[in-house]
Amino acid sequence: MARSLLCRAVGVFQLSRTSTLPTWTRFYSQTEAEPLTVRQQNNGIRRIILNNPKKRNALSLSMLESLRENILTGVDSDDLRVIIISAKGPVFSSGHDLKELTSTQGREYHTKVFHTCAEIMTLIQDIPVPVIAMVNGVATAAGCQLVASCDVAVATEKSTFATPGVNVGLFCSTPAVAIGRAVPRKVAMEMLFTGTPISAHDALLHGLISKVVPEERLEEETLAIAQRVCQASRPVVALGKATFQRQMAQGRDAAYATASKVMVDNLALRDGQEGIRAFIEKRKPVWSHKAEKAHD
Repeated sequence: MARSLLCRAVGVFQLSRTSTLPTWTRFYSQTEAEPLTVRQQNNGIRRIILNNPKKRNALSLSMLESLRENILTGVDSDDLRVIIISAKGPVFSSGHDLKELTSTQGREYHTKVFHTCAEIMTLIQDIPVPVIAMVNGVATAAGCQLVASCDVAVATEKSTFATPGVNVGLFCSTPAVAIGRAVPRKVAMEMLFTGTPISAHDALLHGLISKVVPEERLEEETLAIAQRVCQASRPVVALGKATFQRQMAQGRDAAYATASKVMVDNLALRDGQEGIRAFIEKRKPVWSHKAEKAHD
């Protein structure tokens, strides 16, 4: 079981192994003059920027598909170590584009929208590298869901979070999946029933985000976390992330059984043994970043 977790963490999404990742990649919809998303990668850190501020970075189907492409491309490459998702403008994301959710579009289209959104939210948690949300503004509905789905979230003091769907007749049932697993049940229910925004400090208090920082330090603080991730062994981080997600869905005893087995597998990794030797020898470890075994 633990070995299968490692295989999944470091070898999934082979379909994304395409050409070498360019420095900047932009995705356009058929109707938008500006790119919906912008992707940059440097020194192991991939930046994905939601780039439709005129529409409050709404998670339209086109935006979702661009985001999925940005996440998946080269996701199993050793050069990718961490992903940061941010947004241009005062709104991180307002959630789904309500113009796509009218009766005119029809049930089949609606199903595709929510299926794609759910796929991306689970993808964020299933890929082998950590994903960090960098929030500077409003995150509502599916935008709040996106923040809750990320492994780490850093937000500015002015940021707010809400699930206001109930106020327009569309209860935030899919955002509730991620938010209900990030904050206490009664906090989630109040957000869902009232649609009232919560502040960044309340979001931190309840566990929706990881850190609140002044706006002028958002970039610095977020990059500091990303750079710390890059200092660790990629397969060790991948194994740890996959195991954490699995054991959180289990009961206590099953979780300990899973985690104990995975720690033994971690010790069998070449980088696992390198880290222990480096500690004993009082030196910095030299990671291979390969999921190779030191012993059976």
